[in-house]
Amino acid sequence: MNDWTNIFYYSVVSAALVLSALGIWFAAAMPGIDRWSKRFFMGYFAVLVACCVSSLAEMILFMYPIPWAVIYSIVTVECLFLSMPIVLLTVYLLRCCGDDPPSSRLMRAVVGLWGAYFVLLATAPITGVFTYVPAERLFTRGRLYPLLLLPLIAIMVLNIAALLRRRTRLSGKVFRGFLAALVPVTAALTAQVFVNVFPLIDISYVASTLVMYSFVLSDQVEQDLRHQREIANQRASIMVLQMRPHFIYNTLTSVYCLCKQDPEQARRVIMDFTTYLRRNFNAIASPEPIPFANELEHTRAYLAVEQAQYEGSLFVDYDTPHTFFRVPPLTLQPIVENAVKHGRDPYAGPFHILIRTRKTDSGSEITVADDGRGFQTADDTGPHIALKNIEARLGMMCGGSLTIAPNDGGGTVVTVTIPDRAAV
Repeated sequence: MNDWTNIFYYSVVSAALVLSALGIWFAAAMPGIDRWSKRFFMGYFAVLVACCVSSLAEMILFMYPIPWAVIYSIVTVECLFLSMPIVLLTVYLLRCCGDDPPSSRLMRAVVGLWGAYFVLLATAPITGVFTYVPAERLFTRGRLYPLLLLPLIAIMVLNIAALLRRRTRLSGKVFRGFLAALVPVTAALTAQVFVNVFPLIDISYVASTLVMYSFVLSDQVEQDLRHQREIANQRASIMVLQMRPHFIYNTLTSVYCLCKQDPEQARRVIMDFTTYLRRNFNAIASPEPIPFANELEHTRAYLAVEQAQYEGSLFVDYDTPHTFFRVPPLTLQPIVENAVKHGRDPYAGPFHILIRTRKTDSGSEITVADDGRGFQTADDTGPHIALKNIEARLGMMCGGSLTIAPNDGGGTVVTVTIPDRAAV
């Protein structure tokens, strides 16, 4: 190669090295991308850094009188590094599509082709039909050199075909990101069959991966914004359900009556009602799960107000030794209010509610049990609107769940489970 060609190749590979290093930094530092994708791109760019370093080492060592075996070793390592991103792209594609890579036929085919490439690469120094180093010490393509690249090109073609088949499982941006990662590299490998563009493969890898990363990052940021908007809408909806005018009216009427009959109790009810309102307003302003102790205080304040109105007919037991975890705002209090509103029968005697928490092997559990009239779980009206709202926010904000079941002897049991990742 002449001096200008050397300068061009050095420049291309050096640029690829710098961009790969920046890619690692971007993947590690940029928020808005899930943990698995972050680790994937950090590892992927690290492999590309290794590719660029081995390419530079090869070009530098060719300038010095070193044994051909050393040159072959460097080239072999470089070729192995260049093949690894192709397999990693397959893993990431399957992961994004919701497939299990170890059990995927595509993954098995890719591993088989990569194994064939490894065998051909390992036998290249022995056979000399793929590559060889003549007396002039120039790395030369053998007569069967295209056969060496055929497995890698086949893997890329399989990846593109798999991407097209699975495009309905991916968002538009992620689909375009995979296209940007697969097509340029496939073109560079195909061109390498006919003419030596080896350093250009490095830059095609890096540039296409950066484009892919930008698409994936943009898509996940948009998903996160949509997720936050959904949570905000859910909180707003449940606040509308919570701030029932008749509840406020009844509370103020009770306070008015108590002012003459029992001024001390009237002051307590006003304080409880103030706490209830303050927690309601704080809840809608909180975008993240809150300590369960705050939610429990909110619930106690609400029940104290209700007990003042239904004196002698509403009884509450608390069994809450475990409070060291977080829940979405307005989780426990609406469940309890739902029980009072729809479970209490004014003609059936006292109404009892039990609130219990416990630590489980997988996280935390909240139980709200009552001995009221109960309700069916099939309809989408009445008490189920609030409960479905809570269930949706549990899933979105902390991966939790909500179940409804009949209570032994009558009434309803609502169980909320919070996985450990939501712990304080």
